[in-house]
Amino acid sequence: MGKIVAYLRASTNKQDLSHQKLEILEFARQKGLHVDEYIEITISSRKTKKQRRIDELVQKLNETDMLIVTELSRLGRSTAEVIAMVNALVERNIRLIMIKQNLDIYRNDMNSKIMITLFSLFAELERDLISLRTKEALASKKSQGKLLGKPKGTLQKSKFDNDLERIKELLGYGLSVRKIAKLLGYSNHITLNTYINKRSLHCVEKH
Repeated sequence: MGKIVAYLRASTNKQDLSHQKLEILEFARQKGLHVDEYIEITISSRKTKKQRRIDELVQKLNETDMLIVTELSRLGRSTAEVIAMVNALVERNIRLIMIKQNLDIYRNDMNSKIMITLFSLFAELERDLISLRTKEALASKKSQGKLLGKPKGTLQKSKFDNDLERIKELLGYGLSVRKIAKLLGYSNHITLNTYINKRSLHCVEKH
């Protein structure tokens, strides 16, 4: 096994950060593990991944490493973001332990695969609910006589738009377009790559 990294994030005060560290230390003691590095940050979940040191965390982790967090919510600001992070880590063969949820997720474990599937369903439900609320809001505006539509020159709607945020997340984690297409269930990664190019997203795979 590679190194063990713990990620700790608190939104408001350092006291909560200390509680998280004690919880991780106790967990490690019970399991006979040694945490090699702690990444700690006191910041709101609404901040960017870079500000939350998520980008730094991802760069530090390599294949066969282990990541420990006290709970799932420390990894992201939404269900979709958390699931994208979990999927990206598992794809890279990085083991993930979430203490409060009593979850130990790694690539070749069947229970882990079932949990990831369930998480993905929850993330899809969250996206559907957001989409529904958006449609309802647009319908309300239309009924009030407000003009709808995008300004001239706006990019055409694409089937990938529903997964735009997840695509950005996965690109940020360093996954190739081919792997992203596979994770999101798209059969053709070339069209996804074209979509990424047109929208000037980063880390685009070259052909």
